[in-house]
Amino acid sequence: MSEVPTVVVRPVRLVRVCWAVAALVVVVFAALALLLPTGQSESASFGLTDQIAFFVIGCLVAAVPAAFTRVRVAADARGVFVRNGLGERFLPWEVVVGVQLPPGAPWAQLGLQDDETVALLAVQANDKEHAVEAVLALRRAHAAARDRSRDPL
Repeated sequence: MSEVPTVVVRPVRLVRVCWAVAALVVVVFAALALLLPTGQSESASFGLTDQIAFFVIGCLVAAVPAAFTRVRVAADARGVFVRNGLGERFLPWEVVVGVQLPPGAPWAQLGLQDDETVALLAVQANDKEHAVEAVLALRRAHAAARDRSRDPL
């Protein structure tokens, strides 16, 4: 009976890019908040409350790319846990047919028994060797789980 390896995959480049974009958004909104004209004038009047609100809106906008830093895939003997953006899903190995990284696809996917596919945003094709190693590790875990389920003991 083969031991089912535990596999945890997180993207590399996607996390770096998302954090950089989120930081850039916060810096831009902070600069714009400081540059808002204050006081009374004929065209517009902005106060400290408006500046704070503008900065808070920037932080909320920065939360969108930051949410994509949470993506991950974790697999063990029971199945595979997929977190994509804001959604999470657990799939037992019994429903998984295979793990693919189709040519030209931006990320890997799980093929399920009902011809459905589940995107694995944590396995980004632009991570190159890291993505290939992740797909191979997930395939090994899937094969080991299938072998384990077939073994009567």
